[in-house]
Amino acid sequence: MTKKILLLLTAFASLPLWAQDDAPQLEYVCELKVTCDAGYSCGMTQRGERFIIPINGGTFEGPEMKGTVLPGGADYQLVDKERGRTELEAIYSIRTDDGVNIHIRNCGLLVSKGGFYFRTAPKFEAPSDSRYAWLNNAIFVCKPEGKQGYISLKVWMVK
Repeated sequence: MTKKILLLLTAFASLPLWAQDDAPQLEYVCELKVTCDAGYSCGMTQRGERFIIPINGGTFEGPEMKGTVLPGGADYQLVDKERGRTELEAIYSIRTDDGVNIHIRNCGLLVSKGGFYFRTAPKFEAPSDSRYAWLNNAIFVCKPEGKQGYISLKVWMVK
């Protein structure tokens, strides 16, 4: 690291907690409506039951982007029924209406024991020379929800 970066990090770390920035804000990005085929189990593994749900399509729309969810992805889950906990990792791609393909890896957690918690953190890989390159340089959070015939994934960028 350069001296300037080290000095900046040292100065920030030495500030009292009350003097540091406020909590991060969220900016709405889009809603994906993902359709899936029937899932299947690969059986019990050392980490839990491996369950796979194939992604066969869908749509997405937001203030800065709109398009389709491409078929061929899947949601890979590790289900721990005893603890009411599922780790999810969905890997798929989308295509914007202007023809740009964007890869997504969406990892998250679903907990159903003692309440209900379902959140994920999508990571976008957009072409760096596209108008969607901003997706490569931010952290995103997502609120998934099962709907009639699709999974709704509302996505926000952490600011």
